[in-house]
Amino acid sequence: MSIVIQILPYAQIILSVILVLAIMLQQSGAGAGGALGGGDTNTFHSTRRGFEKFLFYLSIVCGILFALFALLSIILKARS
Repeated sequence: MSIVIQILPYAQIILSVILVLAIMLQQSGAGAGGALGGGDTNTFHSTRRGFEKFLFYLSIVCGILFALFALLSIILKARS
């Protein structure tokens, strides 16, 4: 069990870097105006294909794994 406690912080760092990169590489159809509440009302919906779809699912999986690893880290630190 001690090896898991030693490896867990490094796994969280790697997951966080992958998560940040996956989110930053995704394209937004709204642009910078949409992030600030403006945005264009005439934008159309496009389906994700290829690499966009991969980045979308990668960010979801990395986010879930990061949350689970953080919860596991809290539980293991409480036990020791």
